Amino acid sequence: MSSSNSSAILAAPGGSFLLDTRTPAEVFTPEDLNEEQRQIAATARKFALDEILPQAEAIEAKTAGVMKGILAKAAELGFTSVDIPEEYGGMGMDKTTTTLIADNLSVLASTSTAFGAHTGIGTLPIVWYGTPEQKKKYLPKIASGEWVAAYALSEATSGSDALNVRARARLSEDGKEYILDGEKMWITNAGFADIFTVFVKVVEKDGAEKFTAFLIERTAPGFTVGPEEHKLGIRGSSTCPLILSNCRVPVENVLGEVGKGHHIAFNVLNMGRFKLGVACIGGARHAVTNMMQYAAERKAFGKSIDSFGLIQQKIARSTARLFASESMAYRTAGLLDATLGQIPAEQAHDAREVQKRIEEYAVEASIMKVYCSEMLSYVADEQVGIMGGYGFVEDYPAERTYRDARINRIFEGTNEINRLIITGWLMKRAMKGQLPLMPAIKKLMDEVMQPAGFGEGGEESGPLVAERATLAAIKKSALFAAGVATQKYMAALEEQQEIMADLADSISSVYALESSLLRAEKLLQARSAKAQVAVELCTLLAVEAHEQVELAARRVLTASAEGDMLRTQLAILRRVLKSPEIDSIAATRRAAKLCKEIGAYPWL
Repeated sequence: MSSSNSSAILAAPGGSFLLDTRTPAEVFTPEDLNEEQRQIAATARKFALDEILPQAEAIEAKTAGVMKGILAKAAELGFTSVDIPEEYGGMGMDKTTTTLIADNLSVLASTSTAFGAHTGIGTLPIVWYGTPEQKKKYLPKIASGEWVAAYALSEATSGSDALNVRARARLSEDGKEYILDGEKMWITNAGFADIFTVFVKVVEKDGAEKFTAFLIERTAPGFTVGPEEHKLGIRGSSTCPLILSNCRVPVENVLGEVGKGHHIAFNVLNMGRFKLGVACIGGARHAVTNMMQYAAERKAFGKSIDSFGLIQQKIARSTARLFASESMAYRTAGLLDATLGQIPAEQAHDAREVQKRIEEYAVEASIMKVYCSEMLSYVADEQVGIMGGYGFVEDYPAERTYRDARINRIFEGTNEINRLIITGWLMKRAMKGQLPLMPAIKKLMDEVMQPAGFGEGGEESGPLVAERATLAAIKKSALFAAGVATQKYMAALEEQQEIMADLADSISSVYALESSLLRAEKLLQARSAKAQVAVELCTLLAVEAHEQVELAARRVLTASAEGDMLRTQLAILRRVLKSPEIDSIAATRRAAKLCKEIGAYPWL
């Protein structure tokens, strides 16, 4: 098992970043990786460059055996066994190391999709909820790459509404097996997977329907895999429907408990969302490096195009969002390892305890999913823009990256659903007293009603002063908007989806900017050569966060008040958001210049 460097990292409660102030020493960053983790990252990166990219054409054509062969080779290096306990043939790695592997393997979206489905949502249900017999039977085969795993939740009429499945199961007369009927749609790895976690509703004799998970082997009677879907992107990944027609499954293949399938579905998706965000980072890093290299080589009007301001802007903004995504990813991985490290020795092998600790960071996982998937779409679009006509033809990878990026905002729960989860999860925890959100909102509401001087302090000097002031301002703005909306709508707030989404974007902006600032401050403290470019990227992120949060808060306020009350609240918002002016154009030019000197994305 790889040892993490997170022993000194604070296992802060999930969502507490919105309320508390953290120090650089309390968060994990990529620069904190130990030597073993760096070697694992280098091995994964080399595998991606030597084994995945050279076969990109064959992968995208779904050439028989190629994808499964890549997964088998990844298994030889231990990559497919990262989350499987050692007693079942796995490596039982810490979450930081598993993050590194997913990150560095993600140079081709089709492969990262297949790998992620196999090692994440395909494997974790068995790791967390399987009986000892199920684990012994299936996990060693999954760890070795002999078998490929898949996860089947979606149906044609139940994507986001996951619990509304039509597939049904009934117990046989002899009580030895369940008989399943129905269809599943858009199942990743279905074309070659060997074991499937399938969700259906068990119909009891009294007519009661209980949402339940089953482990179904490919060879099960009545189990059929439909034809491959022809997709807009990730064309090299296998996506097929499943047909269950009098499909007979032994009762011992119920996963977890009858009627408790929703626990499996939703808890596994928390880790799936986090890992999806990580995969987006790997893809974006590859795209940003390519865009920088192309911009340096392409000449126009007698000089390389990366000397032009608007091209520099594309590079700098793409790099800034990537930096924020990377900072959030490793901060979250550090949180996971820190809390898992607190599990008492007698519970170290209790998968339910592990799952409960991971669930603590459901909001961070959803933020990762939304922010990183949209970051990758932005980067992909800017890469096409920089490459111009070359970016629009299939002979160059930018076109494929552009197509591949779109699916990330759909699977593992759409970004719309995840925005509702971000705000809803925080509000529910607050109502239960698990997160002191309401006292913080009340304190702020009392504070903002005080006259003059709110938010003003002494003069500071040095790097990141304005950026830290911006972070403080957007935290207060997010809390203020949440307080106004809560007072207006109370329990009915969850029905106001537009407001929930705006609050989620504000919350996400806080996590992104704070994670980036803490990382930059740590680099400054270490006198790192990367520190200056990190500072410039934080400047760009601060401007972007301020603009986004201001717009979101104004929409929330205008939907929650009117007349004199609205005018008063808008005036308070202006005061809350008061922070030093930042010259983002100058910062853009400085960041682009520093990136050009390095010649590639300068991290990991």
